[in-house]
Amino acid sequence: MANLFGTDGVRGVANIERMSPETAMSIGRAAAEILTTPDYEARPRFVIGRDTRLSGTMLEAALTAGLCSAGTEVLQLGVIPSGGVAHLTRRLQAVAGVMVSASHNPYADNGIKFFSPSGAKIETSLEEEIEARLQDPPDALPRPTGKAVGWSQSYLPAAQHYADFLKSTFRGTCPVKLRIGLDCANGAASHIAPPLFEKLGAQVWALHTSPNGANINQQCGSLHPESLQQHVLAQRLDVGFAFDGDADRLAVVDHSGQVLDGDNILAICAEMLLKLGHPPRTAVSTVMANWGLKQALERLDCTLHTVKVGDKHVVQGMRQTGAVVGGEPSGHLIFSEHLETSDGLLTALQLLQAMQKGQAPLADLARSFHRYPQVLTNIRLSKRCDPLSFPSIRHAIDNAERALGEAGRVLVRLSGTEPVARVLLEGPEVSTITLLASDICQAIETELGTPENPSADC
Repeated sequence: MANLFGTDGVRGVANIERMSPETAMSIGRAAAEILTTPDYEARPRFVIGRDTRLSGTMLEAALTAGLCSAGTEVLQLGVIPSGGVAHLTRRLQAVAGVMVSASHNPYADNGIKFFSPSGAKIETSLEEEIEARLQDPPDALPRPTGKAVGWSQSYLPAAQHYADFLKSTFRGTCPVKLRIGLDCANGAASHIAPPLFEKLGAQVWALHTSPNGANINQQCGSLHPESLQQHVLAQRLDVGFAFDGDADRLAVVDHSGQVLDGDNILAICAEMLLKLGHPPRTAVSTVMANWGLKQALERLDCTLHTVKVGDKHVVQGMRQTGAVVGGEPSGHLIFSEHLETSDGLLTALQLLQAMQKGQAPLADLARSFHRYPQVLTNIRLSKRCDPLSFPSIRHAIDNAERALGEAGRVLVRLSGTEPVARVLLEGPEVSTITLLASDICQAIETELGTPENPSADC
């Protein structure tokens, strides 16, 4: 199966193709071989967590079976955010951690992503090795017998250990005398986030904390913060935090009902670190970052280093530059002092620290960031093809770049996790970039079609 791994692990419709239990079991067997180093003396240990999707237990069981058939020990963490899997991979000295989640995708989808012993996403080269191993005959991998067969068990303290870790990262003043809204997206944060913020002393209004397997991300969470906005205004809350299905990303609502994205959060947290005596001379974001972020960081005497989309690439950029903070506009933020992967709950705690340190509402802290006009269009395609490979699409992009010149930019790319083309334009006037974006989108739909109107094969 070609191109199994995307920007954030493997992802697809659960129970078919790349997300079938058969594939998950094979991934588990291959991962056990690829991720276990030859000098590992004890029985290799893996930890597995999942979000609240109906298909989560099925895929967890299949992965566990694959890992155990390769002779590993598997600790099942149950429902827990991706950040919890990353933290417990490190804490429990596991060979690797596995998260079963499709993050912000609809409930029918699911996914598999791996974490290294340090708690970071595994390198792309290792994903490629796992994928290559899947092309071998089924019995090409070892099949231990007798006492060498692996085993699994539930690790019951997982959620508490993760919550304790999160609480330890908050270095602000307790009790936190704020009124906080939480939208848990009926996902992995549902049973962890509300008690965490209550233990810090905050008054908490929690929304979408009743997962039923099919309502994860359903008109709620970080991609749909509208109900949280209404709640913040109706209850006159100080701030609202919206997570996605696996709680690795965050959208923030200030007391006035405005939504802050990852660019704004990154600028605020960089300034907080400066005030705490940890000046971030470099911060890392992706090519999707707004030009306003670069300007905001320059006012802090901080350089913006850009990388490809994906928090894995952000972490790599942080390692290369020595940056202590990085993120994506989508709301994935990384604070390397605490964890080498994105964690929405951890980010929310850092924002609370920033509010205390600045002694100001979040809306005031956000004023240092001036957003350039931006148009982002997501086009769901009838098939997964790179739009840049078509001359007519490339021609439309060239026209837009000539029209904007040095006053803006154009970015067109294929999503790493979905059959979606993302078209981003920035420039001085919304009307201009909207028209140019429309021309590019029309070219993409003509060449690649949509699910309703499919086009010819790539």
